[in-house]
Amino acid sequence: MNSNSLMEIVEGCLNGKESAMKKFYEHFHGFALSVCMSYCDNRDDALEIMNDGFLKVFKSLDKVESIERLKPWIRRIMINVAIDHFRRNIKNQTTSLPENIIETNFGDTSIYAKLTSEDIMNAVQSLPTNYRLVFNLYAVEGYSHKEIGEMLKMAESTSRANLSLANGLLREKLRKML
Repeated sequence: MNSNSLMEIVEGCLNGKESAMKKFYEHFHGFALSVCMSYCDNRDDALEIMNDGFLKVFKSLDKVESIERLKPWIRRIMINVAIDHFRRNIKNQTTSLPENIIETNFGDTSIYAKLTSEDIMNAVQSLPTNYRLVFNLYAVEGYSHKEIGEMLKMAESTSRANLSLANGLLREKLRKML
């Protein structure tokens, strides 16, 4: 879809046209779902977060500065909705850790080249929710521990600890895949 047709769809959305909203949703569905899946335990939660995110997108679509900024803006909304979902459900989160997380450097990193992106994504997806959330916000989105702590309402040191534990779990899972 080119930027002119996307602009027409956005204008239709701003004018309340359901057909435009449907096209907009269909166009960004895969992208938004992939963002949400990075922050969820399962597809059902990701779909719920994505749909909540699209409601926010449609309510605030007039705030987008340009078509070029639309995709990053949608990504930010989906992440914020996922964080809100995490905060609402944090009291129900329990994390059990393996007793012996290996914190070693595996030396030759070229052996990891044998892993597929799907292997890595599955390993990240299998992390406990709070670790996966911190890992994605830090390693993928580039937030600092201070920013993550503020977003998730946790101490900066807790963010650092969660990242360290996530890294240890990931190394162990990836080592087992080799």
